[in-house]
Amino acid sequence: MNEPVVHIITNEEELPADLSGGNFFHSTQLFLIARQTPRHKPYMAVACDADGHILAHLLGIVRYRASLLPPYFYMHCHILGEGVYTYPHEGYNESSLFALMLDALRTRLARRVLYIEISNLSQKMFAYRELKQRQFFPVHWMSIHNSLHSHTPEERITPRLQQRIKKAYQRGATTDEVRSQQDFNSFMTLLRRHHWFKPRRYIPDEKFFHIMQQQRHCRLYLTRYHEHAIGCSAVAYSQQDAYLWYMAFRRKSFAFLHPDELTLWHAIKDAHSQGFRHICFMDVGLPFSRNPLREFILRFGGKPVSTFRWFRCSIGWVNAILSWIYRE
Repeated sequence: MNEPVVHIITNEEELPADLSGGNFFHSTQLFLIARQTPRHKPYMAVACDADGHILAHLLGIVRYRASLLPPYFYMHCHILGEGVYTYPHEGYNESSLFALMLDALRTRLARRVLYIEISNLSQKMFAYRELKQRQFFPVHWMSIHNSLHSHTPEERITPRLQQRIKKAYQRGATTDEVRSQQDFNSFMTLLRRHHWFKPRRYIPDEKFFHIMQQQRHCRLYLTRYHEHAIGCSAVAYSQQDAYLWYMAFRRKSFAFLHPDELTLWHAIKDAHSQGFRHICFMDVGLPFSRNPLREFILRFGGKPVSTFRWFRCSIGWVNAILSWIYRE
């Protein structure tokens, strides 16, 4: 039995024409968007058999992060999900193919990235043994998704929450899709200010959102009160699901309008109207006993799921310490 061969592709000219699977987070489209986004570089790992049939592919995106205050510069690689598996191969299941592609990525990136992060796996225990063998360590994480096909969004929230949303609209707040350049500028300003003191949360260059919106891979929403932008969100689409990727609110300045509830409600309602089966919240955070973001999202009828987010630092002794801290 021949072992699959993994190719690492960084230029669009080398991408196979027959990459399939429908998963946007490992698609040619996201690869091309990352190529055009400043401080991003995509790496597509493609596993093939001896006859050249594509068995699986996995997209990792390297992000360049820098700041003057505090001063730092580093790169990290983020993988969203386990990839796409399209062709059977004797002796190799999805976990082993995933491990092969991950090995090829690690070899290619070597010590150029500070760490590799793997998030949003569809199953908590996917490739658990393979990741542990490669010195990745798991961090318990929260995931929430709302079902949009069995009940309407209105059936999943309380009458009190419905009344708050109704009153906020009556007071003059509006939520709509970003359509003009002025709206887009307001969206980016609010998103960056909201995450200014959240250094772990990476906000891509505005070109990323602009291309995503132009190519209809996502929708950007803006909540306004008169001339003030008080909430925003970005929702991406993959297969039959919507994914709330980024959001920001001015909850303290406009508390009487509940901009967080209005913005989230509009994203859920719009995903439902488009016929998506679920809306998934991509970065709920660590499963602390008190997690305000988790409790807020759960008000809208979502289902919480405990999952893992995997990390591996390229500095051996640092990775060993972190592995010990996050040991199970």
